[in-house]
This record gives sequence, C-alpha cells and structure tokens, in this order.
Amino acid sequence: MRHSSRALVDPFIVMDVMEAARAAEEAGRHIIHMEVGQPGTGAPLAARKRLADEMEAGPLGYTVALGRPDLRAGIAALYDEWYGLDVDPGRIVLTAGASGAFLLAFTALFDAGAKVALGEPCYPSYRQILSALSLEPVGLQTHAETRYQPTPDHLSEELDGLIVASPANPTGTMLFESELRALSGACKSRDISLISDEIYHGLQYEGRAVSALEVTDDVYVINSFSKYFSMTGWRLGWMVVPPDHVRIIERLAQNMFICPSHAAQVAALGALSPDGRAELDQHREVYARNRDLLSKGLAEAGLTKTAPADGAFYVYVDVSEFTDDARAFATEILDQAGIAVTPGLDFDKARGAGTLRFSYARATADIEEGVSRLIAFMHARKG
Repeated sequence: MRHSSRALVDPFIVMDVMEAARAAEEAGRHIIHMEVGQPGTGAPLAARKRLADEMEAGPLGYTVALGRPDLRAGIAALYDEWYGLDVDPGRIVLTAGASGAFLLAFTALFDAGAKVALGEPCYPSYRQILSALSLEPVGLQTHAETRYQPTPDHLSEELDGLIVASPANPTGTMLFESELRALSGACKSRDISLISDEIYHGLQYEGRAVSALEVTDDVYVINSFSKYFSMTGWRLGWMVVPPDHVRIIERLAQNMFICPSHAAQVAALGALSPDGRAELDQHREVYARNRDLLSKGLAEAGLTKTAPADGAFYVYVDVSEFTDDARAFATEILDQAGIAVTPGLDFDKARGAGTLRFSYARATADIEEGVSRLIAFMHARKG
C-alpha cells in the first residue's frame, strides 16, 4: 500500500534505548533508568480517589471539546497562584496530552510550507510533528552563552513561527522574564507566531519559572499534567490561546479529538486539590535531591561540561572529549555499567553525536546507584 511522504519522520531514539534496556532486564540484568523523561511516581492519591468516586457515581461520557469547565477554572486558578495572572478560563483548552496541543496549535497557526523555528537542542517531536503536517522545521543553533535558548538575534523575516521551551528538554534551562519579553517583542515585530512549551513548570530549582503569558497575550502556551502532576500515561494537557483563537481551536478539537479523556480530566481535578498538590510538591523535593546527587556525581566522573539544570529533571552533558558517537557511547554505558542514558542525536542533529541526556526523575536510591556505577565506569574507561 502507498504511504505519504509526510509519514516518513525520524524515529525517537530514546525509545530504542528503552527497548535495549528492556531486553537487558529480560536477560536478568539490573538496569538503572536515566533515559526516560517521566516521573518515577504515579498520579497522586487524590487524583486516583477522585476518579474512583466519579466512576462509581455514573458513566464518564464525552465532555465538551474544550474540556470540563470546572477543570479549566481550576487551571486558571493555578495561573493566579503561580504567576499572579488573571486568566479567563474560557481561553484554556484541554487537550489529549501536550502532543495533542501541538497538533492543534500547529494546525491552527500555520499553512503547509510555513517555516517554524526551534532552538536546538530541543524536544525532537516538535520537528517530527511539524514535518508530518507539511511544515518546515528550522533549527536554530543555540549555545552555552545563552543557556542553550534562542535569542532575538536568531530570528529572521522568513520565519512564520517560533517554539520556545522553559524549562527545556533536554537541557533543563529556563527563559526568564527579560529574555521572554525580548523574544516576544522580536516575534511581534516580525509577525512570527510564538508558542511557549511550559510543560515542566512546577519543576524548577534555580529561580521562579516565568510564563510567556506574563509578558504577552499574543502567544500559545502549552502545558501538561504529565510532568509536575506525575500523570504521563493519562495523556492530558492544556493550552492557553488568545481570545480570538478559542473558536478556531474548538472547531479543530471537535473534529480531531471530540474531547480529551474524561477519566483523565476527573483525575486532574483531584491532582489540583490541596492534598494532590501537597504530594506533588514532595516529589519536587525528591527531584531537587536527585539533581544535586547527579550533578556532583557527573563532576566526579569527569563529565563537567553540563548545561545549567534550572528545571525539569534532566542534565545535558557535552561528552565530545570522550566520543564522537554518542549512540555507541550510550550503548557502552548500558552494556558495561547497566545504566540507560539517551544520546543527544534526538535533540540536535548537528551536534548531538557529542552529547548525552541524563534523567534524574526516578527514586533517589536509583540515582545514587546510577551515579556510583557511572563514576566507576568512567574511571575504568580512563584507565
């Protein structure tokens, strides 16, 4: 059967790493997982209890396409708490994960052939989703001097859109208010649509995470219940869009998705409750300890060229002095040390062969063991 050229997107290499780790575990080895970008914890107890109660009360049918009004109001309250913003719940759209939000945003904002910029290294699915929608991803090479974030100097008149992420995957670096304000102004002056990926908000360790909504309303902000809220498999995200774009998104959502998972929306209401939030804040304290353990361990292992790990749960490491083939290096670490890590090829086509991403989202005991193994591996490798 024929297939479209749009379908020929690149694989997500981290999934291949996960499969290799699974095979090693099946063979009887104990693998420390530092490749996976998801919390080691599940949905908070309050989320699970809220869902169980509503399931007993009656069937969970379709919701309206934009999502349950009570959950949209709960998310609006979160913007007041975190950023001091009065966001109209009517501007909030619940989506089938952040991935569903990207599909809606890219479809709403860009015609086929549009050029959409993303600072590299970046989350690879931006690039693949854009390509699958017949849009042209334009990689912007960022550097340590700007914390691996794009700046107004990267932008040109030929661009139709810009995606920024703060805290970013894979680097963990953040954009602060002055930087977001400068990027927003540069986009507005060039008629570039701005999309801000904020799915790691709530997981920050070096200063407060700033929402793009604090500097402009002319932006699509995308967030998710996957990371801070520890609900990856529930597949529920949200977006905040300008008022005049709500109906555009609603029509697309009605036809593409009908509505997000009702069960996930119910659980999210529980996650937003005081009890749910208290549990989630404890998770962040674990990540903060893990971050310190991993940062010190990497330094002891001789892996000292790292991006500033402001937030999320990653450390991005330049390993170019040890290898020019990060995928082979990651395989060596898995085979000899029993640690699964992600080669940077997913995140940066040009320079990823010299980088690795380490996740510290698992339990602290796992991070301690992984650090110990990594130090021993690197010392043995250097002789």
